[in-house]
Order: sequence, then structure tokens, then C-alpha cells
Amino acid sequence: MKPSRKHDAMALAARLRTALAGHVAVTEKKMFGGVCFLLRDHMLCAASGRGFMFRVGKAQNAKALARRGVTQVVMRGRRLEGFVRVDPARCDARALKGWTRVAKDYAGALPRKEKR
Repeated sequence: MKPSRKHDAMALAARLRTALAGHVAVTEKKMFGGVCFLLRDHMLCAASGRGFMFRVGKAQNAKALARRGVTQVVMRGRRLEGFVRVDPARCDARALKGWTRVAKDYAGALPRKEKR
């Protein structure tokens, strides 16, 4: 089932900004039809009309999918292991902080990207 584009991407991005406040080296970039948040150029999470998307890593994928309101990210018919979509209606401020922490733990452990 394809998720509908019913969420206000800018309102969701504002919620992510609040959850990520105080995190050093987090930047924003327009991507995926919304706003993507990056840590040292590695994607953390995004907000779009489809809801929240978090990068949890392949090792955490199954655990993340077991939570309510979470689905696998599928782009162009391909499952993206390590990326999950979270229904904003099931994600209060506390849960949002938790999701951003999982994403930050994963992305923070990735090697620094080399400049092109």
C-alpha cells in the first residue's frame, strides 16, 4: 500500500528541528520532496508529505519495523533496508527524540565523508 501525501512537510520539519535542537553538525537540505537533516553529510532523517523518515541502519531495521506506526521505506519499487517511515500521528515529542537518537547513533558512527 502506497502512503498518501497528506502531511504538512514544513510542520513536520519544524518538529524535527525541535527534536534535533542542540545537536552539533546537523544541517538541512531539500530532498525527497521535503526537508532532509544530515549529520556530517550523512542522512539522519527527513520530513515530507509522506511523514517522517529515519535512517536506522540495516542492523536496527527489523527492530524498528516492529514498532507501531512504522513501515519500510520503498522508493521506486525498491525496499531501502535501514530506512523506515514513521507515522507522525503515532510520534509524540518523546518518541521523536528517540527516533532522532537512533538515527544520530547510526549516522554518527559512519566514517567521515570525503570532500568531492
